[in-house]
Amino acid sequence: MPSEALIVALDCGTSSTKAIAVDRAGRVRARASAPLELRTPESGWVEHTVADLLGSVDAALAELLSRIDRTSVVALGLSNQRESLALWNRETGEPVSPVLSWQDRRATTIAKSLGNSGQAETVRGISGLPLDPMFSAVKATWLLDTYDADRSRAASGELTMGTVDTLIVRHLTGRDVTEPGNASRTSLLDLSTADWSDTLLDIFGVPRACLPTIGTSARSDLVVNRGPLVGLPVSGVVGDSHAALFAHKGWRSGVAKATLGTGSSVMAVVDSDIDHPGLCKTIGWQLPDTQPAMALEANILAAGATLAWLAAIFNTTPEELADEASDTTETVIVPAFNGLGAPWWDTDARAVIDDLSLSTSRADFARAALDSVAWQLGDVIQAFAEAQVSLDSLVLDGSMTNNPSLVQSIANATRTNIDVADDPDGSARGAADLAALGAGLITLEELEGRTGEYRTVTPNIDEAHYEKKRSRWSQALAKARGSKGSA
Repeated sequence: MPSEALIVALDCGTSSTKAIAVDRAGRVRARASAPLELRTPESGWVEHTVADLLGSVDAALAELLSRIDRTSVVALGLSNQRESLALWNRETGEPVSPVLSWQDRRATTIAKSLGNSGQAETVRGISGLPLDPMFSAVKATWLLDTYDADRSRAASGELTMGTVDTLIVRHLTGRDVTEPGNASRTSLLDLSTADWSDTLLDIFGVPRACLPTIGTSARSDLVVNRGPLVGLPVSGVVGDSHAALFAHKGWRSGVAKATLGTGSSVMAVVDSDIDHPGLCKTIGWQLPDTQPAMALEANILAAGATLAWLAAIFNTTPEELADEASDTTETVIVPAFNGLGAPWWDTDARAVIDDLSLSTSRADFARAALDSVAWQLGDVIQAFAEAQVSLDSLVLDGSMTNNPSLVQSIANATRTNIDVADDPDGSARGAADLAALGAGLITLEELEGRTGEYRTVTPNIDEAHYEKKRSRWSQALAKARGSKGSA
């Protein structure tokens, strides 16, 4: 082993791929990134090309390796955007379809049709997930209806259908595999067995033969067979939200994390019998020779996306717009651009801007956009409380945490002390930690002993002010949801 062993971790997100090199003590030695194009060919359609996605991975990796000693790298970890789905030829690896993004809504009609036929309860009962176009299964139905209508190629095993982890691992190793956390986000996995469900496969019309095999999140059997890291193990594979929770020692009871990106994910490991209709049951990760770690998660569809939308209108950047936000505003934005996610799961909800006046300014819009993130998180934390999940710590990460005004709004809306992670590489670091475990470079006890850097933000809003702002949000939310009632 080289004197300074490095683990390379790739984090393939919605708009870029990040790469970091981490030493055995957990210190980041180098960083790199490459953009990833997101295409919107029709209203509600959001996709990548497979070539763009894999090209982004290769570019980020090449840039990182130019900054470190390649011979020091001993293992590779991967975290990835989840729920996105593609089809490719199993033998050649050639893409058959684009990568349908987790944001893609083209399968909304399929989800509604299945819901109208009474399948929603069955889907949630087995998979832990609501019947919603965000999750992979209805995308799978659409892809197969479009590219293999009679399912003959999928049923024969000619095609592979996989999420982004499978696509990248195939690119690096030639093997079509996934892990339980990513698989649990497809609506095709039986949480009780951590295997594909025949009932769900039948509901969504997906042949088992086209799906990847499921292994553990930390592992030792995947080896890179191409490129500059050939011969090295891919020893950690995990969804990005799960990876961030792992990086924050989320195996501890009472720890939850909220990642602020294009959307937002709030996740905590819980006992397997805990549930809530507005939250998703999911698998966080699985270590070798252990049972999968069960978790509850809330998915918010629009967080940073709201600021990005406004910034484009005002011809500025999201960061500059956020910095312009007023201290307070009467204006409320409910960013239901593609419906609402947790805890409402309302695909019919529509975006609302409430309490406009002739005095409403650009700074008011910016404030309302920030507050929309905070109040959605407030709804989610309330759902965790209703599920009897006691949260001792809510860790906030993601690039939006650089805005102190937003973080304070989140503390106020959730009425919770917030621990803000200073580390910008949460998902990549979690993948690196899992890769270190899979490669036998570290133990969970050693990870437990590491300390991270966090700053604590406490609520500073009085009860009357909180109730007034909460009431305005609830009224606007009711308008966004139309006839489905108030919040």
